[in-house]
Amino acid sequence: MTIAFSRLPTPDSLFPVPCSPTPNYPLPITLNPMNTKKPLASLSLDLDNKWSYMKTHGDAGWEAFPSYLDVVVPRFLDFLETRHLTITVFIVGQDAALEKNHTALKQIAQAGHEVGNHSFNHEPWLHLYSEAEIETEIEKAEKAIAQATGKTPIGFRGPGFSCSPTVLKILQRRGYLYDASTFPTFLGPLARAYYFMTSNLSKEDLDQRKALFGKFEEGFRPLNPYQWRLDETRLIEIPVTTMPLFKIPIHFSYLLYLSVFSPPLAKLYFNLALTLCRLTKTQPSLLLHPLDFLGTEDAPELAFFPAMNLPSYKKLAYLSYFVGALGDRFTLVPLHQQAQTLAQSSLKTFKPRFALS
Repeated sequence: MTIAFSRLPTPDSLFPVPCSPTPNYPLPITLNPMNTKKPLASLSLDLDNKWSYMKTHGDAGWEAFPSYLDVVVPRFLDFLETRHLTITVFIVGQDAALEKNHTALKQIAQAGHEVGNHSFNHEPWLHLYSEAEIETEIEKAEKAIAQATGKTPIGFRGPGFSCSPTVLKILQRRGYLYDASTFPTFLGPLARAYYFMTSNLSKEDLDQRKALFGKFEEGFRPLNPYQWRLDETRLIEIPVTTMPLFKIPIHFSYLLYLSVFSPPLAKLYFNLALTLCRLTKTQPSLLLHPLDFLGTEDAPELAFFPAMNLPSYKKLAYLSYFVGALGDRFTLVPLHQQAQTLAQSSLKTFKPRFALS
């Protein structure tokens, strides 16, 4: 199903501040002679499917791999095309392995978007796998995504921001350009607690997911991209950006959650974050999820997620404002383009350190 954007409320009807009507990427913009000097920011979308959320939540029926890709893919592609945006879409290998999803997934690549590897089974305890299991997980997803889309991933994001030194080593060995699995925030334990309170998980399942969304220490990680030092080689890391100084989330799902309580507050919060990014010279890498484009009318099984009480037309209008505000201050590109630019610069280097239990 395709959303007719002409029938949506405009962002101006929801927020009193106008957003830019001009496209930011890849077409050149001529209205503002200074915009060529805008710093880069990257946009990505983790294409988590209905079954993967149900699985992580402990709900029955996920084994049949129920899907909303035929609804959400055309919807977000229309949204991006209207704004002349090209982003990175991280695809789950299990979805790419199913013939029923190939039409939707091919549309992503045909629209010019980068495809990334989001693991095969989408299990946020990937860091607990053995080296052989991680190799199989990444390779299997990689091949399925290439077959479904015609493009081989060169970027990876772990499910639930799951990562480990072994994951990074295998990515480097397989020729990946970048990883985008770190999420520098102190609020991971709170997000995990909320998720567990609303889940149907057994004690064994809860123990398996005890590192979901990371630990408090994740908040001390850098916000700007850097390199992992892996023996004699390097791998670029592009963190999902949180608010500079405070390290609290600013990705779009969180902004939509704030919009449930107060759209003006969500707007103020995001504009503060973008101002701090500019002042601290932080290159934002912001994250979308399928549920940012869906309401409970589209996926009633996922009503437990924050902001799912917002209908999809309101979410789309809110997203229009937020993406417009981001594009006013930054040049928006997919992750691989940001990584290629970073590869030509001098980056700080860190040895991989993760709390794996």
